[in-house]
Amino acid sequence: MRTKSTGKKKINIVTLGCSKNVYDSEVLMGQLEANGKKVVHEEKGDIVVINTCGFIDNAKEESINTILEYVDLKNQGVVEKVFVTGCLSERYKPDLIREIPDVDQYFGTRDLPILLKHLGADYKHELVGERLTTTPKHYAYLKISEGCDRPCSFCAIPLMRGNHISTPIEKLVIETQKLAKKGVKELILIAQDLTFYGLDIYKKRALGELLQELIKVEGIEWIRLHYAFPTGFPEDVLDIIRTEPKICNYIDIPLQHINTELLKAMKRGTTFEKTNALLDKFREKVPDMAIRTTLIVGFPGETEEKFEELKQWVRDQRFDRLGCFTYSHEENTTAYVLEDIISDEEKQSRVEQIMEIQQQISWEKNQEKIGKTFKCIFDRKEGDYFVGRTEYDSPDVDNTVLVPAKDVYISIGEFANVKITSAEDFDLYGELV
Repeated sequence: MRTKSTGKKKINIVTLGCSKNVYDSEVLMGQLEANGKKVVHEEKGDIVVINTCGFIDNAKEESINTILEYVDLKNQGVVEKVFVTGCLSERYKPDLIREIPDVDQYFGTRDLPILLKHLGADYKHELVGERLTTTPKHYAYLKISEGCDRPCSFCAIPLMRGNHISTPIEKLVIETQKLAKKGVKELILIAQDLTFYGLDIYKKRALGELLQELIKVEGIEWIRLHYAFPTGFPEDVLDIIRTEPKICNYIDIPLQHINTELLKAMKRGTTFEKTNALLDKFREKVPDMAIRTTLIVGFPGETEEKFEELKQWVRDQRFDRLGCFTYSHEENTTAYVLEDIISDEEKQSRVEQIMEIQQQISWEKNQEKIGKTFKCIFDRKEGDYFVGRTEYDSPDVDNTVLVPAKDVYISIGEFANVKITSAEDFDLYGELV
């Protein structure tokens, strides 16, 4: 008979979904290690904790398949216990308990102390900024807030993550200092909405003030901004990006669509005119800024005419980076009452049309970089190349810079100047200067 004690067992943390889940898993691992537990990330373990994603259909399917996979291993006796946490568990806990009862326990997104107790550990409040990073040692995510107060009609995040809660500046500075001591050079700020930061605890938008404190941390050379909301964007942040060398000339701002009628149905709080005015302001204040956005196609009411408007807007704006997703009809969101009549095939076709336009734009923009020199950070060696990024590129989602490894050696996690010699749609090739 198996012991119920989790002491001296190897605990395997499996992370699914976005960078916010990566961060949460790292905090969990830090707590477990501080309790003397043996913890690994996505390796073989006696006890498995699956940190799930429940954002859209594909993510939910991946999470459910992963749970079933580890439940099967449990039934085979390969693993002893399976715990499930994260967004899917938060949103669908009663359904999961009924459908997959062999999981030992389900936990929500804010149940860390309870999860730790089931793993034989205590939640240590004094561990400010302590976590086991799972990214390459030279960059790390910094989650500056939890949850979201935005009313976007298509989004289930508030159902899974709760209301917006900002982390105080002093705690984020301490966490950044600890990351820098571990060798982190690039800090990627994440939140469901960066621009809302501070409104709950400081009664004002305080992203700019946070950035002014973070740039003081010795060892951090790049700070990158992800997931800014367009409505109410604090313009002082643009001045900081322009004047502070540590802040990358880069912003990830999901705009979702451009048709005013659809933006209203999406409850985005903006219009065609306001969105374009904001983008004009970005480019006026920070002429060298790389703008990354994401779009949703197939939202209820997206006629051919409205889709053509979106395509033309993408051509006109010439975003540096762009991702596109099909609309996912999510229960309990306010858009769920709208009729989802656009077929999956048509939605996918629209994604491909947008990405074909963006591919050409990316190719043209990359051709303009040939002959220029960029400061790059190098993430890994892959095949015959060292793989790096410019300040205009975030890990895993953006362009890469490839330097042949035949005649040079580049230390992973180090910066180097690279002259671009050729370019493809999403990759640059270069040589060390």
